[in-house]
Amino acid sequence: MSTTINNGDYVLLYLDRRRTYLVKAEKEKSFHTHKGFIPLGELIGKEYGTRFKSSMNVEFVALKPILRDHIFKGLRKTQIMYPKDIALLVMFSAIGPGSSVVEAGTGTGALTTALAFYVKPNGRVYTYEVRQEFMKTASKNLERAGVLDFVELKNKNILDGIDERDVDAVILDLATPWLVVPYANSALRGSGILVSFSPTIDQVVKTVEAMKENMFTAIETIECLMRRMQAIRGKTRPETLMTGHTGYITFARKTLEEIKDWSDKLQDAEQSSSS
Repeated sequence: MSTTINNGDYVLLYLDRRRTYLVKAEKEKSFHTHKGFIPLGELIGKEYGTRFKSSMNVEFVALKPILRDHIFKGLRKTQIMYPKDIALLVMFSAIGPGSSVVEAGTGTGALTTALAFYVKPNGRVYTYEVRQEFMKTASKNLERAGVLDFVELKNKNILDGIDERDVDAVILDLATPWLVVPYANSALRGSGILVSFSPTIDQVVKTVEAMKENMFTAIETIECLMRRMQAIRGKTRPETLMTGHTGYITFARKTLEEIKDWSDKLQDAEQSSSS
């Protein structure tokens, strides 16, 4: 992984925790802020982590963007899923390099970006979205994060069915996930994982009922809360404001219809041995 800023690379300009800017290092281009302008061409050839000053003598740091930066700084037309929820989702759904994942809906691609990042280099994300304007924005965000090659954008309503088969995970972030559960069952491989993100508990209850009716097991619903700390000598305490609720995440695993009755086979074996 390169530690040097090249022409066309993205750079996170860090002023403080609340003020950061995702820019592209390009010759003869400048970035203007309320703290002065920054000649972006002068960043080329520098190392990530370099400290420098703007035209108003204010210090910035040139940081290498991480996945979280691409998600938060992407173009937005919809509410996005928070990194705390994405991290939990990735861990519980066992997504990794080579995984095949179905997602709905795409929105502006925040979750899609994270999924593609974890399934590369030989995995695939199939993401369903009914609104073309969202798909165009998502495509730009995915390209900027460098993961567009690992995503297939599908302009289709997932309520009409899922095209893929034997996928590792199906992830739903839409208003009526319970209507998609039967299609998810058909799309998943045995033991594959279905994940649903919903803001209200009423949606969760309907989804869990649908999961039970469609051969899913190990069903679990989680709410993930994150609280920042103010770490200052003599003043350390939780920050006053926090995101109190984002949504509930429900996980389940597909079971197969064939039932193995091992007790009957054991009895047959015992009778054969006694005779």
